[in-house]
Amino acid sequence: MSAHTNVQIIELNGVPAFAVIPYADYLDLFPQKEDRDYIPHEVVGLMVKKGYNTVKAWRKHLGLTQKEVAKRAGITQSALSQMETSDNEMRTATLEKLAAAMGLDVEQLTD
Repeated sequence: MSAHTNVQIIELNGVPAFAVIPYADYLDLFPQKEDRDYIPHEVVGLMVKKGYNTVKAWRKHLGLTQKEVAKRAGITQSALSQMETSDNEMRTATLEKLAAAMGLDVEQLTD
């Protein structure tokens, strides 16, 4: 890594306390994850406060009905309803269908 030449040192009581670098340099040092790699606070809140599983919490957060998601995923609405109320682990193929139906990455649906 090359030395930074555009660094600002901020002192507190005469002692260096902070180093400020250009934002582009910061991004080089700490590459950002893509936005799709996270689970929004609202989704986590639905899981914690309402006891929803991940699939139901995402569906509610996205404002989708069971019928819409089921149709997009190629499953029945009753099958989706059972998945949303079951504590059983879903097959990878099912998670892939549901993720695609909601525009998510599979990793966002795994607990």
